[in-house]
Amino acid sequence: MTKPHARPSPEEIKEKQDLEDALEEGLEETFPGSDPVNVTQPAPSRGDGHVKRSD
Repeated sequence: MTKPHARPSPEEIKEKQDLEDALEEGLEETFPGSDPVNVTQPAPSRGDGHVKRSD
């Protein structure tokens, strides 16, 4: 017999909602576009050495 799924905690619900909101915002800001939406930024490459990023 399998156990029923536990309900997500309020923290898990908030984290999932924050991620969904960030993805939706990224989609709205890039529409129309052909590239998929990504919440995280890739690590800087050597060519990006002159660019200052905020964390």
